[in-house]
Amino acid sequence: MNEPLFLKPVFQEKIWGGRKLETEFHYQLPTGPIGECWAISAHPHGVCTVLNGEFQDQRLDDLWKNHQELFGNSSEPVFPLLTKILDAEDDLSVQVHPDDAYGQKHEGELGKTECWYIIDADPGAEIIYGHHAQTKEELSEMIDSGEWDALLRRVPVKRGDFFFVPSGTIHAIGKGIMILETQQSSDTTYRVYDYNRLDDAGNPRELHIEQSLDVTTVPNQVPELAINQLNIMSSSITKYIESDYFNVFEWDVQGILQLTKSAPYTLVSVIDGFGYLYCDDDPSPYELAKGIHFILPNTINSWRFEGDLKLIASEPGLKNR
Repeated sequence: MNEPLFLKPVFQEKIWGGRKLETEFHYQLPTGPIGECWAISAHPHGVCTVLNGEFQDQRLDDLWKNHQELFGNSSEPVFPLLTKILDAEDDLSVQVHPDDAYGQKHEGELGKTECWYIIDADPGAEIIYGHHAQTKEELSEMIDSGEWDALLRRVPVKRGDFFFVPSGTIHAIGKGIMILETQQSSDTTYRVYDYNRLDDAGNPRELHIEQSLDVTTVPNQVPELAINQLNIMSSSITKYIESDYFNVFEWDVQGILQLTKSAPYTLVSVIDGFGYLYCDDDPSPYELAKGIHFILPNTINSWRFEGDLKLIASEPGLKNR
């Protein structure tokens, strides 16, 4: 099988969500505030199914379990990555995620290191990205006394920015921001602060202060990124991050971009434009448009894009191969 696996997204209602996934990506959304599109996911809280070909209508988690030839015969027990698009109509809670050891011990699943590509941001939009406490004691005291302005590190963002968010990083996406998130396949979130918001039943949303103090990196560490861009004719490849868990790229196609396999499989999301995908020597194209997501399995060795396209691609890092 040398065809890509196109996937049907799963949508998640969130208190902070909106409807931009419908207006900007033309998804057919359920009613309510939809905050997340789980675009490429085998996590039990939202499993994508295949839309095409030999494995049409099969679940991605079942493919991982039963057809490891598609993924390079990985020894990982679960599909390790998850791609999302998030629409923050309102501020997300201030939160932190555990590493693998803590997540597996306390939650029975992977930890959560993630990264964000800013698809769009309103003027003046900000994220929370780290904190100013120097010790665990100071962190605990500032949380207890609600010194949020002094504690939280705020960073302005604009379209095209990229942020690496390792486990242990206190963070929050601010209102008016749409991002593509590449993350470990985990749904464990510890809330530090939620602006005293109430849920649908009128109750304050649960916080996880003890767990947050356990897992937060103190003092805060801002990762250094070595972003580099390679121009190929009118197109370009930008490598944003190479980490233990994932490598993430932007493929900006202006005309033609030819690529060869560099990992057992590759996750791809079309975030803008229109064009075509050709796999190996197959002359038949696959049509691509904004909002389409697919996996290039291990059975495909090379591919070519034609058109005007902006894609975010990820592949498993060395720890996940």
